[in-house]
Amino acid sequence: MRQSIFAAVAISASMCSGAACASQVQSDAQVKATLIDLETKSWVAWKAHDGAFFDSFLSDDHVEIGPDGAIGKARVLAGVTDKACNVRSYALGDMAFTRLAADTAVLVYRAAQDTMCGTANVPSPVWATSVYVRRGGRWRNAVYEQRRAAH
Repeated sequence: MRQSIFAAVAISASMCSGAACASQVQSDAQVKATLIDLETKSWVAWKAHDGAFFDSFLSDDHVEIGPDGAIGKARVLAGVTDKACNVRSYALGDMAFTRLAADTAVLVYRAAQDTMCGTANVPSPVWATSVYVRRGGRWRNAVYEQRRAAH
């Protein structure tokens, strides 16, 4: 059993060496640019009620944390597409990037929005945190949380 495990590791290592492995690893600057682009597109999609974008943007195990607790991907998609919220405008601040591992990174930023959900204004401004994971070669949003910011 141990020999087969070692053989599998050796084969995997030989398949990913030198320039081939280097091309699979993105620099922090590349990952940061990719994630900022995705995060910005998520706000465009939120305003446009674009459920198709969110379906591919969010990981299947996505968790969104808000004032009422945590919800999963299905509830986020329902909220985006039901058009109960009207995003009139938004502004995103500079995004701080932290790479936690090769396939995990976090963006933190301040956002302001003029959004109504039903008859209630969405709190603004907020501090937003987005955790991204790379799976199957694609970056997906796994966790999103926003907290009201001090004015």
